[in-house]
Amino acid sequence: MLTISEPKPSANPVANFFRGRVWRRLSKRKSALVGLAVVLLMVFVAVFAPLLAPYDPAAQSWTAVRKAPSAAHWFGTDEAGRDMLSRIIWGARASLLAGLTSVGIAMAIGVPLGLAAGFLGGLVDGLISRFTDAMLACPFLILAIALAAFLGPSLTNAMLAIGITAMPLFIRLTRGQVLSIKAEDYVEAASAVGNPQWRIAVRHILPNILPQLMVQATLTIAAAIIAEASMSFLGLGLQPPAPSWGSMLNSAQRFLSNAPWMALWPGIAIFATVLSFNLLGDGLRDALDPRAR
Repeated sequence: MLTISEPKPSANPVANFFRGRVWRRLSKRKSALVGLAVVLLMVFVAVFAPLLAPYDPAAQSWTAVRKAPSAAHWFGTDEAGRDMLSRIIWGARASLLAGLTSVGIAMAIGVPLGLAAGFLGGLVDGLISRFTDAMLACPFLILAIALAAFLGPSLTNAMLAIGITAMPLFIRLTRGQVLSIKAEDYVEAASAVGNPQWRIAVRHILPNILPQLMVQATLTIAAAIIAEASMSFLGLGLQPPAPSWGSMLNSAQRFLSNAPWMALWPGIAIFATVLSFNLLGDGLRDALDPRAR
């Protein structure tokens, strides 16, 4: 007797990473490896900030105000005599937390909405797509700052504002990928054997769009770090005396002529972190491309 078994989804490129296929492709891209190394270094610094920081980042010393880099303070001190190196180390925790949390919020809301829009179509697709177009019509950073100003100055509200603002990117990406994948033979076969729609969407479609979502998440983290630094610079993010790279730049703008190191180190930290996430995202995009050889 002939039986029809449930079709298996196409090979998941995410699983291939653990088999070494994607890693071999990624390892051939030196810029991506450099980005990955810097990202891992920043994560290590953020996690072990209490152990790595030589001083209390909020401890003031009026005898060491705006001291140049020295053996006692490798990165110098700020206008309140606080150690710049300690504040850079603790600032990494705030920036990475803001980037990861805001992107997590954006994906948690945007991916299900994009999956519903692409898979169900019709009125659902129309409503979600028009909502997405309306949000994308506003510049990302301006909308995030406006939402943060409405919610109030705090790191939590800044992360929420960035996550809501980045949500349309994942809705649009997920919808486009679903529209291209749901016409594949294995999806039509899964529907033919009687699988419910939610099972087809979650088991057969979602795993095959994860690589694109991973790449978008990596690139969006970089944008979220810039947005958090901008909000902290404007006083809408993490509030002083808690260390944040953006607020450190805000304080440094008054002392650029006689204490340039106050702006140099947080600027380098933001630049290196954002560039590393972008390099890693570009490398992942090439490594996860199934057409790559």
